[in-house]
Amino acid sequence: MKSGGHPYIVRQSTENGKKGNIDEPIEFLNEGNTISFGQDTATMFYQEKPYFTGDKIKILKPKYSQFSKKNAQFFLISMRKAFYGFSWGSSRFNVETLNNQKVLLPVREENLIDFDFMEKFIAELENQQVAKLSDYLTANGFDNYEVSNEELTALRKLTEIGIDDWGTYTIGSLFAKVATKKLPYKAKELPKKPIEDCVLPCLTSSFQNQGLNYYAPKVGATIINNVISLPSNSDVYRAYYQSKDFTVLSDSYAIQWKLTEHKITPNQYLFMVMCINKVTDLPIYSYKNKLGGWNVVKRKQINLPQKNGKIDFNFMERLISAVRKRVIKDVVLYTDRKTENNE
Repeated sequence: MKSGGHPYIVRQSTENGKKGNIDEPIEFLNEGNTISFGQDTATMFYQEKPYFTGDKIKILKPKYSQFSKKNAQFFLISMRKAFYGFSWGSSRFNVETLNNQKVLLPVREENLIDFDFMEKFIAELENQQVAKLSDYLTANGFDNYEVSNEELTALRKLTEIGIDDWGTYTIGSLFAKVATKKLPYKAKELPKKPIEDCVLPCLTSSFQNQGLNYYAPKVGATIINNVISLPSNSDVYRAYYQSKDFTVLSDSYAIQWKLTEHKITPNQYLFMVMCINKVTDLPIYSYKNKLGGWNVVKRKQINLPQKNGKIDFNFMERLISAVRKRVIKDVVLYTDRKTENNE
């Protein structure tokens, strides 16, 4: 995918459906200020600018001139609720299905769609979420995005580090599999949002939302955190660092650092996740051509930075800290601008 051209929208549920940018004949461009709808998946997003689409994407063009970015999110909320009960791939959200589906929208006394209410409602929700985000950034120290001299040195070192500065380690020599109790649930039996006593995120083989897409009761579950999760039966074998409480449900497992002489930090865990993914998250592995579980992964080797013949934990810490600050800077500046505009 190119950095230029126009957005290429597919049926994925992340990145607003955008897979990348492509250059194609302009006559195939879809209009902006429309909603893209995945025909098999019911993934739907507001597209502000013109875009190209992948296979089986329907374009929903508004009939009302008042439809805009300010109220589109309200429409999406209502539409997603209307299609919530449809199972993936079975309903084939064809044109007839789309035309016959009903959504609930606020109306004025004249029985006209109340666009003003929708815009004010979405604006208020946005303000609330920005306030929560700002509080979260401050509470976790992410509001400081200034990169220190040590962190800058680590960034420069990454481009200069030579082959002799890396050591080779077998994953099983560094990590141990976490033992968990088998849960008496199937994924389809569990809610996808926390409700009532189902509040504990469950790990499956999915690569969406870091594999945490279902919720189960805490009673009888093995609750773990500060570990790395991996799928054992998937299309994508991607490792993730899990900092918060969760449990293992199916087709996946968790591993934790086992060398007692050094307790690793979340930043160091994140660095090692990248190293693990270099040998697990590969195109050659799929649902048909499986990577396998821990018995296979523990024998794989990863490269870690070294200093004086030992793992350079300080370098990993400072590098990830610098990267996080670079990434979070735009988020902090965004929340500051939104807060100032609302005052």
